[in-house]
Amino acid sequence: MTTTLITVSDLAARLAAGQASQGKLRVFDLRHDLMDHCAGRRAYGEGHIPAARFLDHETELSAPRTGKNGRHPLPAPEHLAGLMAAHGVAPDTLVVAYDASGGQYAAHLWWMLRWIGHEKVAVLDGGWPAWAADGQAVQGGPAQSLAPLPGVQPAACLADSVDAAGVLANIDEQVFVVVDARAANRYRGEVEPMDPVAGHIPGALNRPNTQNVDADGRFKPPEQLRAEFEALLGGRTPQEVVHQCGSGITASHNLLAMEIAGLAGSRLYPGSWSEWCSDPARPVAKG
Repeated sequence: MTTTLITVSDLAARLAAGQASQGKLRVFDLRHDLMDHCAGRRAYGEGHIPAARFLDHETELSAPRTGKNGRHPLPAPEHLAGLMAAHGVAPDTLVVAYDASGGQYAAHLWWMLRWIGHEKVAVLDGGWPAWAADGQAVQGGPAQSLAPLPGVQPAACLADSVDAAGVLANIDEQVFVVVDARAANRYRGEVEPMDPVAGHIPGALNRPNTQNVDADGRFKPPEQLRAEFEALLGGRTPQEVVHQCGSGITASHNLLAMEIAGLAGSRLYPGSWSEWCSDPARPVAKG
């Protein structure tokens, strides 16, 4: 069963076999730009994988922001389940997510679907650039938004998370280690382009998610990812790892990379730094 990555050739073969029209496959375009929230929708209209549906991280995959719950707070599980159902996703539907950013936005949807119990989900390795470079078919046309179907219940959770209170308690307890997926200069607190406070959660390690992919935007081989994460974690098990970034997106990329490496079982702090730094009582480290 495909549960992490899918290749361009595999996806093209499934589309050619009519799996999308048969309801066996749903492809979602997750292209996005945190500095230009309309960029993904524009890119989709200019050209996308045939049968792909666009999902907006700001308006469809996030709950309302309160100023205290981060930049991309998780929607209610019932909301996300209803949104997927509105797009025709059934329990046995293979969901494929792609973007043009090395898989970071696609990985977030991958994690979110596992969070609501949908196991058959994969990220297109190399994303839109790999699809276009391979000369595959492209379809144009504007994106359409669908309202979630009411009353849809998620299945049993397949991806655990940790909240801010748990992360705060762990600073003293040290039950797990936090791995920060942001760029090194943001982790050190030298710059902060997105949030009002610079720095990192005390005790967190740094693994920029960009280190998970090669120059072509495809994930590194599993054995290479495993060696790199094991060197970072220093003997800790995946169950002792909680991933964090700015708002839960690139942290999902690190979590997916660990799964690809055969290191399954780590968790996500969805609120991440944007939620953490919204409360001045929470400690901040630099350097």
